[in-house]
Amino acid sequence: MPEGRIVKALAGFYYVKESGKSEIFQCRGRGNFRKKKVNPLVGDWVEYESSNVTDGYILDVKERKNELVRPPIANVDQAILVFSATEPNFSPLLLDKFLVHIEANDILPVICISKMDLVEETEDFAEIQTYIEAYTKLGYEVIPTSTKTEGSLEMFYPLFKDKVTVFAGQSGVGKSSLLNAINPELMLETNEISSHLGRGKHTTRHVELILFGNGLVADTPGFSSLDFFNMEAENLSMYFPEMNERRGDCKFRGCSHTSEPKCAIKKGVEEGHIPQFRYDHYVTFLQEIKDQKRRY
Repeated sequence: MPEGRIVKALAGFYYVKESGKSEIFQCRGRGNFRKKKVNPLVGDWVEYESSNVTDGYILDVKERKNELVRPPIANVDQAILVFSATEPNFSPLLLDKFLVHIEANDILPVICISKMDLVEETEDFAEIQTYIEAYTKLGYEVIPTSTKTEGSLEMFYPLFKDKVTVFAGQSGVGKSSLLNAINPELMLETNEISSHLGRGKHTTRHVELILFGNGLVADTPGFSSLDFFNMEAENLSMYFPEMNERRGDCKFRGCSHTSEPKCAIKKGVEEGHIPQFRYDHYVTFLQEIKDQKRRY
């Protein structure tokens, strides 16, 4: 049976493309997928059979190396997390929540701060620069961008080579605008920030992989919250790289890094190796995980 990758899922159909071929087959899933609780995702490698030149059925979904729930996509190599400097305001708390989920799925994160041109002459510029420096010091790649400045987009081109890349972030931060600036031929739908709601309007309504820069790029629906349903509290510090490298130095096994004595992570905060805001976010997420476990 031929094998291919699902590049789009829409209205119950899965669009499958084989490597090195231009044809895309519109497929349905097998009837027993629902019984087996198999839900094909964009990015999945699948076996399929074609009933004619362009239509077919998915017979099997290959094992995934990772998957995201929101956005629903599998086998991702890297995630470009787009957060705006303003409109909506930059949120390090939400960025860290995204980073935790990306780290937990063994996906390479790249942080993109969009709309930098809108804060250049404001008092917010210094604060944004402080965060950029902090994340860079932690080892993250951070790219400040403006869709109005072509030169600031050049750093993106080599990132896509031979990778499946997902763009994610809050609604209204400019993901579609950024992709359009990188490749105007995409002509992805964009929209302005809702003045009534104070947040972006959803403009991308499905996930689709687009061939670009010798790789595949997904423009995904925006969203503003993530849940920790599948994460254990004792594993949370693993997904903060600056904490993970110190967690083995704590005096007690199973240290929660909150109230225990001789905690290497709390010491790292005191010595300035771990930013205070990152530690505060860790404590917030830890409590959220515990609260969710009690509810469910």
